[in-house]
Amino acid sequence: MTQVDAVDRQLVLALQEGLPLDPEPWAQVARMSGLDEAAVVARLRDMQKRGAIRRIAAVPNHFKMGMTANGMSVWDVDDAEVDRLGERIGALPFVTHCYRRPRRLPVWPYNLFAMLHGSTREEVFSKRDKVAAILGDACQAGDILFSKRILKKTGLRLVG
Repeated sequence: MTQVDAVDRQLVLALQEGLPLDPEPWAQVARMSGLDEAAVVARLRDMQKRGAIRRIAAVPNHFKMGMTANGMSVWDVDDAEVDRLGERIGALPFVTHCYRRPRRLPVWPYNLFAMLHGSTREEVFSKRDKVAAILGDACQAGDILFSKRILKKTGLRLVG
């Protein structure tokens, strides 16, 4: 198990509400955590290398960005082709995340998921058609599950 010292913990506490919207976010985190900016960056890299944290990433609120027609496209793709095709789908500029999941037969035949965002459902359906074209004959069925609201996304939370 990876050990986290008091300074690492202080850094996580400083970041757990998100990276500050600031022209110099790492300097702001440094002020919040009592470190200098170089130490913040070095410690975060070290924690990532040790496996204490996986990544630091933006978590956009697509609704606030005008992308209100968000849909998880689900696909029943030939198991022999799903990894290769999933990589192609995940690389599309309009797919924010794409992953393989086990089927839950007989109710759920889908094994490839790709999140599509758009400002209208028509835009998302158009993107779905592009995904379907890439999947071709390896795909037996597909659907889109549209979001009704954004769920609160959070990372690790520590108590002071």
